Amino acid sequence: MMLRFDHLAVSALTLAEGVEAVETALGVGLAGGGQHPHMATHNRLLGLGDLYLEVIAADPAQQAPVWPRWFDLDNFSKKPRLTNWVVCCDSISDAVAVSPDGAGIPVALQRGDYRWQMAVPANGKLPFDGCFPALIEWGGTLHPAQALPESRVRLELLEIAHPEAAALNAALAGLFADPRVVIVQGAAKAMRARFSTPHGTRVLE
Repeated sequence: MMLRFDHLAVSALTLAEGVEAVETALGVGLAGGGQHPHMATHNRLLGLGDLYLEVIAADPAQQAPVWPRWFDLDNFSKKPRLTNWVVCCDSISDAVAVSPDGAGIPVALQRGDYRWQMAVPANGKLPFDGCFPALIEWGGTLHPAQALPESRVRLELLEIAHPEAAALNAALAGLFADPRVVIVQGAAKAMRARFSTPHGTRVLE
């Protein structure tokens, strides 16, 4: 079983703040997105070819859930930043079974015509301080990246730094391999993504 790179998540206190930060950093506009009723969040998207980027925030128009939101959004603070990455699989139950403890419990979700299952940790916190990828299994053939307008933005490199880089690499060994993702030793969690854009190389952190 191989996990495949699906998308990046930029968390923000408000969706407007997150969208402004990403559009300023990359020099292109975001498109699409909508609400996630189960998690009381909403998002905007940017197509990256075979991947996409989402800006996600708690949605003040929806009642907060009694369970923790995904991506640890209930504890998010400060400025918008790259916080998570997501990989897709053919069987989320199989993927959870071979992932570290705390990778989450599969939850059936939908947004508009999209249907998917996502492994959501009981406390909202993914392993390795959120550096372990969130797991997603898409239902049917629809995928957000296919519907997004061409942005001429492509991910060149996602660098993930963590104090337990060796253990994180070991947890992904045999499950995931993509030359665009590099896990390195760091004093604390840090994510940095480098993109090619119509305006040259741009970076999100």
